[in-house]
Amino acid sequence: MTKHSKYYYDFTRNMPYEKIVWTNGCFDILHMGHIELFKYAKQQGTKLYVGIDSDEKVKQDKGQNRPFNTLSDRINLLLAIKYIDTVVPFDSTEELETSIKNISPDVMVIGGDWKGKVVVGEQYAKELKFFDRIPGYSTTKILEQKSYVS
Repeated sequence: MTKHSKYYYDFTRNMPYEKIVWTNGCFDILHMGHIELFKYAKQQGTKLYVGIDSDEKVKQDKGQNRPFNTLSDRINLLLAIKYIDTVVPFDSTEELETSIKNISPDVMVIGGDWKGKVVVGEQYAKELKFFDRIPGYSTTKILEQKSYVS
């Protein structure tokens, strides 16, 4: 478990027919591209687990002006989306991999821009599926247009 364990719930597969799906990202500013990702991912199974980068990891990966929204706010927004069953925060690549290993998803859904690249935790998923980004939707572009990112 991580320091974010209070956000973990529903780690048991109560029904034998459950098909667990995993996706992850920072989900700083939610937009329709994210909603379409979650919808697609949920259609691949019965439960959708969403991994989310901690504030520290987002700063490390995206820069000091990010995240725009706190981890707590991002988790609460994600939990309000009907496609998402569980949100799993992580602070590092190692924690991400451990979470995926512990959940052992039937399907892992990641962005199409990861085709041909090493995907953290893919060895713990039974199947890897790619979701092509929706043109015109990008958190970074949204923030740049609003002058929040230098």
